[in-house]
Amino acid sequence: MRKNVAVSLFFILTLAVNTEGGQNSTAPTFTKDVAPIFQEKCEACHRPDSIAPMPLRTYEEARPWVRSIRARIESRQMPPWHIDKTVGIQQFKNDRSLSDGQIDTIIRWVHSGASKGEASDMPPPKQWPKEQGWNFAELFGQTEPDLIVRSTPWTQKAGQNDTWWKPEIETGLTELKWVRAIEIRPATVNGRKITHHAIARLQQENDDPLAQSLDDNGRPIAGTFMEWAVGKQGELMRPNSGKLMLPGSKIVWDIHYSSAGEEITDVVELGIYFYPKGQEPKYRQVLHLMGATNSGGVDIPPNTIKGTQGFFVLQQNGRVESFQPHMHLRGKAMTMEVILPNGEVRMLSHVNNFNFNWHNSYVYSDDVAPLLPKGTVLRIAAWHDNTSANPNNPDPNVWVGYGDRTVDEMAHAWVNVTYMNDEDFKAEVEKKNSFLTGQE
Repeated sequence: MRKNVAVSLFFILTLAVNTEGGQNSTAPTFTKDVAPIFQEKCEACHRPDSIAPMPLRTYEEARPWVRSIRARIESRQMPPWHIDKTVGIQQFKNDRSLSDGQIDTIIRWVHSGASKGEASDMPPPKQWPKEQGWNFAELFGQTEPDLIVRSTPWTQKAGQNDTWWKPEIETGLTELKWVRAIEIRPATVNGRKITHHAIARLQQENDDPLAQSLDDNGRPIAGTFMEWAVGKQGELMRPNSGKLMLPGSKIVWDIHYSSAGEEITDVVELGIYFYPKGQEPKYRQVLHLMGATNSGGVDIPPNTIKGTQGFFVLQQNGRVESFQPHMHLRGKAMTMEVILPNGEVRMLSHVNNFNFNWHNSYVYSDDVAPLLPKGTVLRIAAWHDNTSANPNNPDPNVWVGYGDRTVDEMAHAWVNVTYMNDEDFKAEVEKKNSFLTGQE
C-alpha cells in the first residue's frame, strides 16, 4: 500500500492506493477463494429476500450465474461503487468495491471452469440480520432502536404515476436527546419495490444555523435528518459526536413512491439510537444538502452534455464525514472539491460513473476524513449526459429541466459535517498530524 499524505495546519488529506494481485498458478475454487469475497462484498444484497435478483451464498446458488458474474465484475458494474480511484480520498469505512486482486481471483475462477473445491475450505456462513431486522441494534446490546418513527401508510396502485408523500409525525420526545445512530427503511420487503427514496427532515425550534441545511443561495431550509435510498441504510455517528433532537420535535417525511406493477401499501420506518443519559457528545454533526443546482438551475438541451456547480461555505470549523451524490437518469458525474481560505483547491471525491439505481454514501475513514477551517468553500460540480451515449437516458431528443420526477433532473450532494470550535479544531489537527507521522 502506498500513502501519499498532504498535511497542512488547516487541511489534512490522505490518498491511499491499494494494490493487490499477483498470479497464482493454482486455479481458484469457490469454497477456498471465491466464497470469502462474496461474503465480504456481495452477500449484503445477494441473499434471500434482499434486493439482488439471486443469492450467492453457496456454490449451487452461484454456479448458474458465472458468466453474468464475470461480465459484471470485469466491467466493474458490481459491486456498485462509483468513486474514481485515481483522484481524491480512497479510504472509506464502507468500501464494498473489489480490489484488483479480488477481481483477478473471480475472473480466473470462472475462466478455469468455476470449480467448487473442498467442502472443508468453505468458510462458516455469514450471519445476517433478518431483512426487516435492525442492523445497528446488536452494536448497542439492544433488539431494536430507542425510538421508531413511522410515516403514515401509503398505497401505490399498479401503474400509478410517481407520488411524493409528505406526512408530519410527532416524535413524542419530552426532553433533549443526542443521537448516536440512525436507521431508515421501508417497513416491508415489498415496500422496497415502490419506495424510490425517503427523506426524513427534523423540524424543531432551534436557533443554531449550523443545524439547518442551506439551499444553493445560502437560505435555511428544513433540517435534513436522514435519507434512505438503494445502497444506503443508515448512519453511525463518529464517537463523541451526534445529532441533537429537542422536545416537541417532528419528523417531516418526503417519500418518493413509484409504480411496481402491483398494488402495494407500505410505510417508512426511522429507527433512532440515543446516547445514554449523561453521555452527551462533544461535537454536533449535521447532514447538509449541498447543491450543484437549485430550482430552475438545470437547463439541458437535447443531445447535450452539460455541467453545473454550487457552493457551500463552512460557517465554522468542521470535519467532512461523507459524500453522497444525487442526480437522476441523465446524471453522469459529480465532484466535491474544497477551496481553502488561502485559495488552495483540493479534490475530495469524484464519482465518475454515477448510476441512478444506486445512491451510495461514501463514508471517509477516520484517519483521512478532511479537517477544514471556517471559511472553506465546498464546491459541488455535476455533469448531465442528455445524449444517446447515456444508456439510462429515456429520450435524448427532449429538453430537460429541474424537477422531482425521475425524468427531470437535479444535482446535489448529501454531506455530513461535524462542527467544532477553534480550540477543538486545533487539537484535532495536531492529533491527525501525530497519527500520520506515527507519533501517537
